[in-house]
Amino acid sequence: MSLRMSAAVVGAAETDSVAVQPDKSEIQLHAEAALNALADAGMSKDDVDGVLCAGQSPVLVAEYLGITPTFIDGTSVGGCSFMLHVRHAAAAIQAGLCKTALITHGQSGRSRVGAGGWGGSRQTLSGQFEEPYGVAGPPTRFTIPILRHMHEYGTTHEQLASVAVATRRWAERNPRAMMRDPITVDDVLQSRMIAYPVHLLECCLVTDGGGALVLVAAERAKDFPKRPVYVLGTGESSEHSMISMMHDFTESRAFKIAGQLAFAEAGIARKDIDHAMFYDAFAHTPMFALEALGFVGKGESGPFFEAMRTAPGGDFPLNTNGGGLSYTHTGMYGMFALQESVRQLRGEAAAQLPDVRTSIAHGVGGMFHAAGTIIFTNDDRA
Repeated sequence: MSLRMSAAVVGAAETDSVAVQPDKSEIQLHAEAALNALADAGMSKDDVDGVLCAGQSPVLVAEYLGITPTFIDGTSVGGCSFMLHVRHAAAAIQAGLCKTALITHGQSGRSRVGAGGWGGSRQTLSGQFEEPYGVAGPPTRFTIPILRHMHEYGTTHEQLASVAVATRRWAERNPRAMMRDPITVDDVLQSRMIAYPVHLLECCLVTDGGGALVLVAAERAKDFPKRPVYVLGTGESSEHSMISMMHDFTESRAFKIAGQLAFAEAGIARKDIDHAMFYDAFAHTPMFALEALGFVGKGESGPFFEAMRTAPGGDFPLNTNGGGLSYTHTGMYGMFALQESVRQLRGEAAAQLPDVRTSIAHGVGGMFHAAGTIIFTNDDRA
């Protein structure tokens, strides 16, 4: 079953702010994002019969919003969960399980209002086999693969820092971005070391906020106020539950599979992509995505970023909202990547590109544990 052009995004919005919000709980952020997206679509909660979310239970979100759905999905595999939700919503709509799907995200990542606790039991796999050896938390886990990449391919500190610099240049153009001051490669390398080889400016922000999407069947898409954004290709995969079990520290198998599925379903080539959003929890995450999705060869992402090809004026515009490194990062960032893809395809982005017809949003879940890829288009003839 192909989901190609079966569904479209007709509503998309974020919370009023994506910075620090100590006065709102996580469920309030879900609701604010949902109501903003429904207003964007010219709908009300009574039009919704499908609810999908991660972090919070879809049962709780539906109850809080006053929705009694016929389809719910609480798939939660980390920051790419929302890419999977788009795929699952399109499938549910195609199967007739719901007509209007609402995907919500809300996270008090910075203020921790209404958020759950940290960490897991000592009896978990990671508690037994990783944490006793000093591997605890995203910085010490996420950094392991890039060290091997540097060893194998000669990837340099300067190349890694260039990712943060290019992303900040986009953030400078976005009034909603949390970090907008210009930075240089030297600034990045002189910032505080967090977990070798990653410096502070190569780590994502920690913020509060959320976003939501409304999807309907493609044949209904033109009945709503905004320009529809069609689901062209989708993919998802998972690889491991512990970073130490990654099959090859220089690449993500889940990234490759999710990307291959999305491109196969979309029926387009890499050269047909006009705009890209690659999850950047850390500066090297989009480097791994660039290689795994087939835009460059193994070991070629370092020079690609160093040449500023992803920055404004480059030939591969990437993370044009400022990314998780400079725009916002609530803990699960994938929703914000999807939002920017939709904005670019609608012509509503702060740093709007000309003639965008296709956009790819790719996300990572956990420490390279899972992946989701969505290819969107604004062309109903695709």
